[in-house]
Amino acid sequence: MNSDKLKSYSHIYMHNKNSRVKLWFFVCAGVFLIFLFLPWTQNIRSKGTVTTLYQDQRPQQVNTIIGGRIMKWHIKEGDYVKAGDTLVQLTEVKADYLDPNLLQRTQQQLAGKQQSVEYYKSKVGVADQQIGAINSGLQLKLNQLLNKLNQLQLKVQSDSAEMIAANNDYIIGNKQYSRQKAMYDSGLVSLTQLETRNQQFQNALAKKITAENKLANSKQDLTITKIEMSALKQENMEKVAKAQGDQFQSLTQIASGQADVAKLENQYASYNIRNGMYFILASQSGQIIKAQKAGIGEFVKDGDMIAEIVPDKIQYAVEMYVQPLDLPLIAPGQKVRFLFDGFPAIVFSGWPKASSGTFGGTIVAVESNVSENGKFRVLVKEDVNDKPWPKELKIGAGAQGITLLKDVQVWYELWRNINGFPPDFYKNEADKRKDKK
Repeated sequence: MNSDKLKSYSHIYMHNKNSRVKLWFFVCAGVFLIFLFLPWTQNIRSKGTVTTLYQDQRPQQVNTIIGGRIMKWHIKEGDYVKAGDTLVQLTEVKADYLDPNLLQRTQQQLAGKQQSVEYYKSKVGVADQQIGAINSGLQLKLNQLLNKLNQLQLKVQSDSAEMIAANNDYIIGNKQYSRQKAMYDSGLVSLTQLETRNQQFQNALAKKITAENKLANSKQDLTITKIEMSALKQENMEKVAKAQGDQFQSLTQIASGQADVAKLENQYASYNIRNGMYFILASQSGQIIKAQKAGIGEFVKDGDMIAEIVPDKIQYAVEMYVQPLDLPLIAPGQKVRFLFDGFPAIVFSGWPKASSGTFGGTIVAVESNVSENGKFRVLVKEDVNDKPWPKELKIGAGAQGITLLKDVQVWYELWRNINGFPPDFYKNEADKRKDKK
C-alpha cells in the first residue's frame, strides 16, 4: 500500500525525472537573439486609389458645344464605343439657325458681296484710266498753248522792232518838220514844202501809234495765253481731284466689302461647323457611363454633360497620401509594394521578398502642396522590372501601399518603435550620385 502511494506521488510530481524547460528556454532565447539580428526593411504604409498619370486616360466628360433638343440616342450606359462613334443626335432650337437652307443663303450673300467688291475694283481701274486720259488731254492742250505762246512771243518781238522803227521815223519826221517850219518862217521854203513835211510827220506819228497799239495787243494776247494755260491746269487738277475722289470712294467701298466678305465667310464657316455639331461624337474609345440626360426631346444647354467615357487603354498608376512626418523619406524613384483590393496577398511588411500577391511600383512624383486631408499626394507608376499589374484593375479601386525604406536589423526596428522614433532618413543611389556631381 505504501509503495503504491510512493509510485503515484513520484509519477505526479516527477521528482526523479530530468526537466527540459531550461533547454527549451535557452533554445528560444537563442532563436530570439538570432531573430533580433535578422534584416528588416523599414517601410511606410498608406492607402491609395488606382488612377492614371495621363489626363487623357482618365474618365472624360462628353459635353455639348451647342444647345439643342435630343433627337436620338445611339448608345446606352455600359456600351463600349470607338473614337468617332455617334453618341447623341441633336436638333436646332434657336430661331437664328432654323432655316434649312441657311448655308446656301449665306453662300449667296457671300457671292453677292464678293461680286460687289469686284465691281468696285473695276470702277477703280476705270478711274485710273479716266485720270490718265485727263492728264493726256491736258498735255495736248498745254502743247498747243505752248506753241501759241511761242508764236505770240515772236510776234511781240516783231511788233516791238516795228514799234522801234516807227518811233525812229517819228523822231526823224518831227525833226524834219521843225527844221522845215523854221526855214518857212525865214522865207526859205514855200508853204507847199512845209505842208509836205507836215504830212510826212503826221504819217510817222500814225505809224508810231499803230505800232504801239499792235505791240500792246500782242503783249495782251501773250498774257491771255499764259492765263489760259494756268486756267487749263487748274481745271485739269479739279477733274483729277474729282476722279481721285471717286476712286477713293470706290476703294473705301472695296475695303468695306472685303470686311463684309470676311464676316460672311466667318459666319458661313460657323454655320457649317455648327451643322456638324448636331451629332455628338465619342472623343476616344472606351465605356459609356453616367448618361445624364434621359429620353427623346429633352433640351440641353451649351456645355451640358451628356455622358462620361472611361478609356479602354489605360496606363494605371496609384495615388496615395503620406503624413507630413514621412514626407522627407519619400523621393521619386523609390520602390513601393501594393496590395490591390480584390486580389489576395500574404504580406510580411519587413520582408518584401517573402510576401506573396503584392505588386511593385516606382514613385514618379511627390506633390509639394498639402492636400485637403492634411497629407501629401504621391503618384506611383508600375515597376517595369517587376511582375505586371492585374489587367482587371479599374480606376478608383483601393490599394494599400508599402513604401520600402532602409534595411535595418530587427532589434533596431523594435527599439525605434518602442521609443516612437520615425524611420531613418537615407538617400538612394540616384541622390548620392547627384550629390557627388
